Parts: sequence; structure tokens; C-alpha cells
Amino acid sequence: MRIAVFGLGYVGCISAACFAREGHQVIGVDVYPEKVDIINQAKSPIVEPGLEEVLSGVVKAGALRATTDVREALAEADISLVCVGTPSEKNGSIRLDFIYRVAEQIGEVLKEVDHYHVFVIRSTVLPGTHEKCMKIIAEKSGKTPGKDFGFCSNPEFLREGSALKDFYNPPYTIIGEVDQKSGDYLAEIYKTIDAPLVRTEVKVAETVKYANNVFHAVKVAFGNEIGTICKAEGVDSHKLMEIFCMDEKLNLSSYYLKPGFAFGGSCLPKDVRAITYRARSKDLNLPLLNSLMPSNDRHVERSIDMVIAQGKKKVGILGLSFKGDTDDLRESPMVEVVERLIGKGFDIRIYDRNVNLARLFGANKEYINNKIPHISNLMVDSMDAVLEHAEVVVIGNKSKEFGEVLKNKDSQVKVLDYVRILADLEEIESDYEGLCW
Repeated sequence: MRIAVFGLGYVGCISAACFAREGHQVIGVDVYPEKVDIINQAKSPIVEPGLEEVLSGVVKAGALRATTDVREALAEADISLVCVGTPSEKNGSIRLDFIYRVAEQIGEVLKEVDHYHVFVIRSTVLPGTHEKCMKIIAEKSGKTPGKDFGFCSNPEFLREGSALKDFYNPPYTIIGEVDQKSGDYLAEIYKTIDAPLVRTEVKVAETVKYANNVFHAVKVAFGNEIGTICKAEGVDSHKLMEIFCMDEKLNLSSYYLKPGFAFGGSCLPKDVRAITYRARSKDLNLPLLNSLMPSNDRHVERSIDMVIAQGKKKVGILGLSFKGDTDDLRESPMVEVVERLIGKGFDIRIYDRNVNLARLFGANKEYINNKIPHISNLMVDSMDAVLEHAEVVVIGNKSKEFGEVLKNKDSQVKVLDYVRILADLEEIESDYEGLCW
């Protein structure tokens, strides 16, 4: 495969050298003649362990060369990998003018190219960037996306100091493809890389790098704030975190990393409050941990706003306990939702099989009868009773029976799903909206 790499900074140099090493014909493009000259001299313009040896080998073998001439680079290239910088502005926004300028240059040159070409961004860019680049290229070239040229998102996962190792051993290779043909072209250059190949929508691929990096930042901040509390309490933070990381069922897993509803129950809210109160009592300022309860509260507010936005007064609630297959109403966010909607004048009916049992026999009997009798009086004995009453139905926990509501194409009610009760959205027949998907 013939590859043009735009931008010979960190990501571009690593990408150009490694793809050339894998047997592809690569030409690097950069606006700075100094970088071009350094690479053509078989040297590295950046400091990275092992890179100069790789560059020297592929340049001397004729597999990699560099130029400042975009036309020269694109004359034969099947794929362009855009690796230019996307630096931050003072307000936190990122500069995309380098990306768009490359798209303009490629569009202008593609007017003269008679073979299919795939435009690929490896730089970290926000969702929608590829779509704008596609329009720029189409306008400048006069060619049709998907027919005359393709485009993909291909975020990189390279760490400075271990980039060569990371290139050959990534957690996965992400291809966000506008169509199968574009994805097939790009997948070809990764066929020698032993890693899971994930082909998905362009916007998912654009966003996944941000999710990764923000989560890494959260983990660093979390570790530091827990360490701060530990030091104040005389606890060995490193021993604690070694034990913490042993739990791969919940702590280091995908279990809680699924967009859905707010957390609740007898443990999480109580323990977050306890640890942040203790920190405040020791005059420790821990912004990340202190943000957890406000973030959770804001998510509950989003769920309420979602109901209000429907403009209907008759609301059915499926699931009142804080999660499916339990009767526990302690700090259930759905109780807060129901109480707020009652206060706003909504006509509500509630069904929860487990909580109905609890009214008669369960440990929550006293709580239901004494703390929330106004809610208890709104409960009905079947889903059908809720559906007969409601213009809008809210699914509030993951009791499996609630999924059947979404498969009913004859239902006239709008379904608001707070928990993504069905993983496969193609199964949904109802008028449907998810809380954060």
C-alpha cells in the first residue's frame, strides 16, 4: 500500500517509520524543510528510543522519504494519514486549522488524481471534524465522497518513550469508516499488527480517544486524591491501591462504565459523603471526589428535564428500586424523580414487582409506608396498568421484564429509557429515547 503521512511531528514520524518497516511505500509531508531534510538523511527529528534506528533502516532501503510537496506525495498514494497538531487555545478549544488546511490541499490535488484515495485522520480531533473535512475535499476536488474518495478516523494510542512498542502492541486498532470500502483500504495496512481490529462509525472513533484520555486523567486525579486522604490518616496509600487494583470484577473492569442512570442504594452515596466529609474536616480540598455527588444530582435533573420536555402529564414509571432484582429503595434516584414529578403536577402510576412484594413482606415495608406513603399510593400491580394510564413511560431500573415494552410496536406511548434496558437498539419497536445515548 502507498501511504502519504502529513505532519512529521511525533505521531507522524512514528507512523511513517513503522508503516514503512511493515513493507508499505511511505512518503512523509511537512511544511518545515528542516524536518524533511533530517528524515531524508536517515535521521530522526524527534527523540524517541529506537526510532532513529528504524528510520535509518527504512530510508536507506527506499521505503520512506519526505517532501514538502503535497502533489508529489499524493500522486501515487492510496491513503493519506493526517498527523498534524491540534493544539489548545486559551479557552480550552482546539485548533483545527492545520487539519482543514491539509484537507484543502488534498482536495485541490485530488482533482488531478484518477485513482481512489482514502483520507484518514490520526490526530486527536473532536466529533464532526471528519465530516467537515469530507465536505472540504469534495468541494475542492469536485469528486464524490464514497465513490471517488473515502475517509476514515484512525486515532493513535502512542505514549512518548514507548511509542514503537505501543505501535506494534496497541490495545486495539480503531477504524471509524464512512463505508466498507474506505475501511477495507485502511485495514490492509494493519494486517501485520497483532491487535483487535475494531471497525465502527466515524464519530465513535473520533470520540474514543477523548474518552480514553479523560479517563486516564480521572484515574490519576483519583489516585492522587485517595493518596492525599491516606496520608492525612496515616494509611499506606500504595499498599491500599495495590489491593484496590486486585479487584478486576468491579474496580478495573467495564462493570460501571456503561452510560445509564444515576447511582444510588445504601453504599455509594453514603460512602462518598463520608469520605468527602472526613477530607473537609481535615481541611483537604479534593475537587474530583467533591464533584461526585453534584455530578450524580445533575444526572437526575437531566432525567427529570427529559420527562418535562415531552409535554405530557400522564407518566408511567417502570422500576422504583435503585436497581433491578432488588426491593431496596434507599437513596434510589427514581424516588427522587417521582417526588419531583409529583411536585410539578404530573399524574403518575408506578410498577415494580419487587417493591410491590416489599409492601407486603419485605424489609422496606416501614420505609414505604412511613417515609413515602404518597408514592406508595401510586403503585399498581402490573405493567399493563401503567401502559393503560401513561402517555410517557420511564424505565428506571434493569428488571428484565421491562425490556418487553420496547418490543411492542403497537404501543402509542413514548418510552424514556434511563438504563438502556436492551443492549441491541435494533430490537426496539416503540417510540424511544435514551437518557445519555
